[in-house]
Amino acid sequence: MRYNLIFNIIGLIARFIGIVFIIPVIVAILLKEYNQIPPFLISAVISYLIGFLLVIKKVPQKEIDNIKKSESLAVVFFLWLFFGLICTIPYLFYGFSFTDASFEAFSGITTTGATIFQDFSLYPKTLFFYRSLTQWFGGMGIVVLFIAVLPKIAVAGRQMFYAEAPAPTEDKATPRIRFTASWLWGLYLAFTVIEALILKYLGLNSFDSVITSLSTIATGGFSHLSSSIFEFNNIKVSLCVLIFMFISGVNFILIYRSLRNKKITPFLKSEEFRFYCIIAIVLSLFLSASLYINSHYEIKKALLNSTFEIVATMTSTGFAIDNYINWDATSKVILFLAFFAGGCATSTSGGIKIIRWVFVWKFLKRELNKIIHPQAIYPIKLEGSTLGNEIISQMLIFVIFYFAIFLLCSFLIVLIENNTTIALSASASAIGNIGPAFGSIGPMDSFCHLHIFTKWILIVLMLIGRLEIIPFLAILNKDLWKN
Repeated sequence: MRYNLIFNIIGLIARFIGIVFIIPVIVAILLKEYNQIPPFLISAVISYLIGFLLVIKKVPQKEIDNIKKSESLAVVFFLWLFFGLICTIPYLFYGFSFTDASFEAFSGITTTGATIFQDFSLYPKTLFFYRSLTQWFGGMGIVVLFIAVLPKIAVAGRQMFYAEAPAPTEDKATPRIRFTASWLWGLYLAFTVIEALILKYLGLNSFDSVITSLSTIATGGFSHLSSSIFEFNNIKVSLCVLIFMFISGVNFILIYRSLRNKKITPFLKSEEFRFYCIIAIVLSLFLSASLYINSHYEIKKALLNSTFEIVATMTSTGFAIDNYINWDATSKVILFLAFFAGGCATSTSGGIKIIRWVFVWKFLKRELNKIIHPQAIYPIKLEGSTLGNEIISQMLIFVIFYFAIFLLCSFLIVLIENNTTIALSASASAIGNIGPAFGSIGPMDSFCHLHIFTKWILIVLMLIGRLEIIPFLAILNKDLWKN
């Protein structure tokens, strides 16, 4: 492990993270909230200075280009940890404790969307913009962004790209990883602008449109309104947000290929996309039937609310057009199942991801067939490619550890909160980067009343979920730190 190399890469990116804080400064000026400038300007200076100190002892470009997989995992983990901590600073200026400030910051960068805010009228527009901006930068991934804009880490970016969001196959849009990162962020920005313009056309003011768009495309769910999308009371707005949530849960590389070829063939051929659509439709229909029968919703309202909440939960956006805390028990169970679905790989959504569920289904099917035909060979294929034993092992490890960590943290929170509903739903929500949960931490509620230890458990879960477990497991291995 070359520690100086790790410090150099983190320091290089930390200086540019400092520049990111200038954006809310500009917004504060545009909104004429001049007294809101210091928190973000100070954060920018601190981030830049830390970055400057970390690169005092520079390493040759050749060493950066030859970064090892173990080193890239360490870079990604500590870079996200640094990003979360530096994003904590502005909240401290608004009277939040370090724990609450950290909770809000990590909830933002991991696109979880759980909040400790209670009275939304107490805070300025600049702070709400900043909250959604942290989600937007965390949505596609800060490592992917800086691979696109920093030539110095373009070669090393391949290892870091897949360390930030490990996928079953190393799928990329273009032969060069830097161009892939650029295309991903280009699409990401384009969808954000398009949604904001449509929401503006549908009647929202500019601020509402931008905030909602930033949180939707990032599948984060932070809102400047205490009742989320429900407060707009506009079916057209809800449908627009629903469509863009669904798009944001799709594999962005698949979208790129479809646009490049001007054909829908990539979507039709993708197993993951088909399963994504099927799961969303089936869960929505079951939920709408439950709401219609058990909660006596009108059929149109049942269909809209169920589809919106299922897509919001599957894609880990966490927006709400209904307070599902008031739903019947059956409807809540159906929605809770969506907590574990996830969107597609290389999307902005959290969770286990649909591609891994496709793998689990094929793996179980293979093992059942081998009971009957033990000598037969049954290869597992995903998206037309045969999976090797190493990838199969990684997929199994991910799923096993996902549920193991979820159950362990649920047990710890039960001991702290003495509430099973909060423990299970908060743990599932945090590791899946979903946001709202059940009980007293529902879509119209706050996490502020939870015990300090519970909040830190959830912060760790958010980070584990955003990094998809692998970098977290790697840093716990003592062999990673050997020279």
